[in-house]
Amino acid sequence: MNILLEFFVVTFRVLWAFVLAAAKWLVRPKEKSVAGQVCLITGAGSGLGRLFALEFARRRALLVLWDINTQSNEETAGMVRHIYREMTEEAAAAAPGVAGDGEKDVLPHCNLQVYTYTCDVGKRENVYLTAERVRKEVGEVSVLVNNAGVVSGHHLLECPDELIERTMMVNCHAHFWTTKAFLPKMLEMNHGHIVTVASSLGLFSTAGVEDYCASKFGAVGFHESLSHELKAAEKDGIKTTLVCPYLVDTGMFRGCRIRKEIEPFLPPLKPEYCVKQAMRAILTDQPMICTPRLMYMVTFMKSILPFEAVVCMYRFLGADKCMYPFIAQRKQATNNNEAKNGI
Repeated sequence: MNILLEFFVVTFRVLWAFVLAAAKWLVRPKEKSVAGQVCLITGAGSGLGRLFALEFARRRALLVLWDINTQSNEETAGMVRHIYREMTEEAAAAAPGVAGDGEKDVLPHCNLQVYTYTCDVGKRENVYLTAERVRKEVGEVSVLVNNAGVVSGHHLLECPDELIERTMMVNCHAHFWTTKAFLPKMLEMNHGHIVTVASSLGLFSTAGVEDYCASKFGAVGFHESLSHELKAAEKDGIKTTLVCPYLVDTGMFRGCRIRKEIEPFLPPLKPEYCVKQAMRAILTDQPMICTPRLMYMVTFMKSILPFEAVVCMYRFLGADKCMYPFIAQRKQATNNNEAKNGI
């Protein structure tokens, strides 16, 4: 094709992509069904991972829950089973012979199950061995939610090397291992969905959490490259969604504060709201979701403004040292624990 003609075709496609994106803002796309599909969630024992598990359970997915904490993971599984029982009872109470909607006809309620596995996603061999167990005991994974995450809570020069490595392994490297474990079958079937739960700190950074920001930037880069690779391979049946929330009130960053005059306008996100927004994006095959929408603007401004201008904005918002109170609390808690243990 003549390069000039191809240029006009590309220009038209780019403009058409803007039109489609605007249309999705005005008309909410229909959510797809995940009923009967195997959904694996890492870090399912608490926080966002637990809430993701409950949301997928309500949509009748078969849940595979991974967490390093066996007890908390089983607690999440108990909540999922409670949801399954409620749906089974509702189905039994419904009048026999009445046709349900399309999604309810996909999978009998009696087949809904949840499987739990204790897995340290920061250890490559542990991931591969647990993935093999999942394939043998449950089946192939259709939806992979890479959610597990940790934070060290130390300034760079005070952070032990082991904690830095741990942060990178869990928050970034684990995405490589889980994807390598489950992507081959997705490619074979040209069907699946990979969700990367990153952070707004994977799009722009702040002081005091260098290891965490680096790990989340790595997760974002991995996700974007993977998405391009799937497009290049023309595997349009495999969807990807990048989730980048602002500070979420799960306790992970307890003590983090921006400027007090600004905080009422930009408070920490409720975990339930964050997950519901992410679920909407996942079920409508949205490639990326930033919550709140203001994060899109912040990311754009960071890309076009001079660095000194960004620094001025950070200082005005109190974002330049927003992690310092959190780090101080973590340090105090560590000192208290050492005192109790007689160290």
